[in-house]
Amino acid sequence: MKHKKVLITGKGSYIGTNFKSWLDQWPDSYEVDELSVRGDEWKKKSFSKYDVVLHVAGIAHVSTSSDLESLYYRVNRDLAIEVAQKAKSENVPQFIFMSSMIIYGADSRIGESYCIDANTVPNPVDFYGRSKLDADLYIQRLSVEGFQTVIVRTPMVYGPNCKGNFPKLKKIAALSPIFPNIENQRSVIYIHNLCEFLRLTIDKELNGVYFPQNEELVSTKEIIRLMAKNMNRKVYFIRWFNPILKILSNTIPFVNKVFGSKIYHKSILPNFKYCVTDFETSIKNSCN
Repeated sequence: MKHKKVLITGKGSYIGTNFKSWLDQWPDSYEVDELSVRGDEWKKKSFSKYDVVLHVAGIAHVSTSSDLESLYYRVNRDLAIEVAQKAKSENVPQFIFMSSMIIYGADSRIGESYCIDANTVPNPVDFYGRSKLDADLYIQRLSVEGFQTVIVRTPMVYGPNCKGNFPKLKKIAALSPIFPNIENQRSVIYIHNLCEFLRLTIDKELNGVYFPQNEELVSTKEIIRLMAKNMNRKVYFIRWFNPILKILSNTIPFVNKVFGSKIYHKSILPNFKYCVTDFETSIKNSCN
């Protein structure tokens, strides 16, 4: 296999840092650099020696304050496009952009399903989702022979020391003796499974839009159960709150973020094996 030179744009990011560590297992196969793209200094860096640019820089979904809207577009859309254009102009063969499942809009209400397939039209509900979708679609259009673009529309990424909703669930599992007994289905991906997917994407010199996820679809209840188990705690799952939560799910998006459903249909998943860790083991690893 050809020795690959990889540039990760977005130094210090959760995915980028873990991916660099993952590729360090094969020092003879990959040479990896990280580049901060804050400010303008990065523009002086030549991309011409790299086989792959993996763009992971971006602002996560931390706030919907309208004050931040222009910043989201500047970082999640404009910066991503600028990095991709530079990679193309400097003859980098492959550009990988970390998009997001968020482009498909809100989670379903409690008791409903939301299964995304090849015919599902992206429908972001806020400027975080729109900024990611704008970059996603623009970068796809840059693809030509000699410049392959890979769009990775990840569901929730979790793992040891991750940020976002996963640590919030961990806190609930650690503190609460009870949790609503609600059945839902979610696509998620463990960081090592995502890293292996990205490695194979590079090895196979792929292009196109991809929807990686764990082999198992999971419920929020199962995540809490396994977290509590690994903390040697017992959580009781009760239905008392279900009617109230079902009413709240009609008006409060956060309720659906926790108890709603949102999955990728198996027909659009990558057709090669990249899941190196099963769900139960991944939760154990993430809780230690």
